[in-house]
Amino acid sequence: MLTRLKVSGFKNLVDIDVRFGAFTCIAGANAVGKSNLFDAISFLSRLADEKLLNAALAVRSEVSRTSDVRSLFHRVNEEYAEKISFEAEMIIPTEGIDDLGQKAEASITFVRYKLEIGYKEDDTLPTLGSLKLLKEQLEQINITDAKKHLPFPHKVEWFKSVIKGRRGSPFISTIEQEGKIIIKLSQDGQQGRSRSFLASDLPRTVISTVNAIENPTALLARREMQSWKMLQLEPGALREPDRFTTSPGLQTDGSHLPATLYYLARQAEQNPKDNRRNVYASVASRLSQLIEGVIEVKIDRDQQRELLTLMVKENDKTMYPAKSLSDGTLRFLALTVLDLDQNAKGLICMEEPENGIHPARIPAILTLLQDIACELDLAVDDSNPLRQVIINTHSPVVVSQVPENSLLVADLKKTEKGGKYVNTACFSWLDGTWRAKAEPSVPPVSMGKLLSYLNLHSDSVSKEETSDNESKLKKPQAKQTNREPSVWESVQMKLFTDDVVDGEFEAWLMFDERAIREAADNPSGKEKLSLHPLNDVENITDPKEVIQ
Repeated sequence: MLTRLKVSGFKNLVDIDVRFGAFTCIAGANAVGKSNLFDAISFLSRLADEKLLNAALAVRSEVSRTSDVRSLFHRVNEEYAEKISFEAEMIIPTEGIDDLGQKAEASITFVRYKLEIGYKEDDTLPTLGSLKLLKEQLEQINITDAKKHLPFPHKVEWFKSVIKGRRGSPFISTIEQEGKIIIKLSQDGQQGRSRSFLASDLPRTVISTVNAIENPTALLARREMQSWKMLQLEPGALREPDRFTTSPGLQTDGSHLPATLYYLARQAEQNPKDNRRNVYASVASRLSQLIEGVIEVKIDRDQQRELLTLMVKENDKTMYPAKSLSDGTLRFLALTVLDLDQNAKGLICMEEPENGIHPARIPAILTLLQDIACELDLAVDDSNPLRQVIINTHSPVVVSQVPENSLLVADLKKTEKGGKYVNTACFSWLDGTWRAKAEPSVPPVSMGKLLSYLNLHSDSVSKEETSDNESKLKKPQAKQTNREPSVWESVQMKLFTDDVVDGEFEAWLMFDERAIREAADNPSGKEKLSLHPLNDVENITDPKEVIQ
């Protein structure tokens, strides 16, 4: 579980410091840095598995077109940053296996990984240069310090189930000897032996080479980083049937959906203690939240061709194969199966999950994505795997529906570098949320900026989205005690409180009088709003003019 990420020098990410919970929604306009943050996570994941150059070439960037890995480095005019730096705090699995099948057990499960990469000219390669290691470190975060590093709301049962281990020396460290950078890999334990590597000779990170025998904790940190995936569900892959011999496990493009669902159903049927009971019925019930009339989901076994095909039956008794289903339906099915798969662990990044989903059904897919993430009120076990979900979006409909504690707002800010100003990404949060409490010195998102984003009457929002959200603009009801308030509920609560200060009240009027009236369930203006802060102004023709 990635709990904190610092990035600098990567694309437009400069001095970025972001904390994550089990579920995070990153919202913002296009081209502000949302996807670059995902690319940074993906790049760091690949660096734990592949050579430096291969990892760079796999990142979504200009590299694929220019063959120049410098396009990953932050640039001001024609000057590139000298290095890219990462610092990741993560909770790692307690056990796992290495590439040779050897079992590993972590000596501590909360660690910090630091990495610095520079650019080097290399005429022997087909690309216009390569990468070099400047620094690599892997160190423990002591249990006594863990709570202050995990500021998101969680229960003691969850904490005790994931934070374990003892103090020890760093697993990977970097020193300088006679002007040369040396990276040391140490065995677990205070007296463990170490091996030294000359950084300039390394084609890959040290963590990508570790094994279970000498470096079990480093191996499990590597396994955690390898589990950080970009989920890019492709309709073509989702529609494909699987062979009988296909191994289960949903791939990042959505392939092997039939094989995975069939395996989960068979596994549950054969295990009377499995709490998932009838998997097909569970999937059909979940899908009915998206499509009215779904009564059955199953996998058809074609014995002659040895193929597994996903089928959906609606209340007209017609059975539809996967190739006849819409893209949005297939993505929803894939996420439903992922939620049921207890073997699917790690971090899932997904861009714009609302694509292909009718605005009225967006709450259903957001609820599903939050259900995929680990439940922080319960201990981690087979029924509550350590999973994490990060999504990004530019849809006001999505932003209004997600829990306020989960929201990060991406924007651009002007940064001065060497006397020159350049736009870089920044990420902020709502006032009163756990991130605001963890970083009191960082200004939260201003209410005006949030209101501007949630302005449901702007031309940039479709009529379907507007009408769908207008149906939600009601007086706030009492919050359910078992969930966090959504962003829109938080805004409503702010709007309808009786002790709104004058400055904030004026800001609400400046926002949109029509939105205020509709939020009060009084769009015509013929009835009193019955809201104390608005009584004196509801008959004013132009409140904005009065304020000015």
